[in-house]
Amino acid sequence: MSTSTMQSAQHAVREHLRLLSGGRIEEWLELFARDGILEFPFAPTGMPPRVQGREALRAHMSRFPETFDVEFVGLVFHETTDPNRAVAEFRSVGRAIPTGKPYEQTCISVVHTDDEGRITRYVDYWNPLVAMEALTPDGDATGTGVAASFGG
Repeated sequence: MSTSTMQSAQHAVREHLRLLSGGRIEEWLELFARDGILEFPFAPTGMPPRVQGREALRAHMSRFPETFDVEFVGLVFHETTDPNRAVAEFRSVGRAIPTGKPYEQTCISVVHTDDEGRITRYVDYWNPLVAMEALTPDGDATGTGVAASFGG
């Protein structure tokens, strides 16, 4: 297992978190291979479970900077046997901008990269219910508009 390849996959995760928390979506897109995939195994109704290709990623994530103000903290990598894979655990700490409500949760991501260090597949194991709660205004039991905030 090449240390530089592992560092490359881990570097892609670190950059993903840094650019996303900074709202730098155009730079974030450059981390992905042209046909890169972002998967959400726990996607709620109204949100796609899979987004593929840079244009689709742009459309899906374009509203993230106006939806969440977050930092990603406590990043820990777990060892893998695949040199082009990083398994990362971290926390998001911040708030949902539309409601001002706290947005905090633990995330686990499995990230596959190509030989150039570009993300080919990013599987995001996060709890969408936490995001939905943060985006739902107090007194709105329906969660109206939550899927639109995700770009769904």
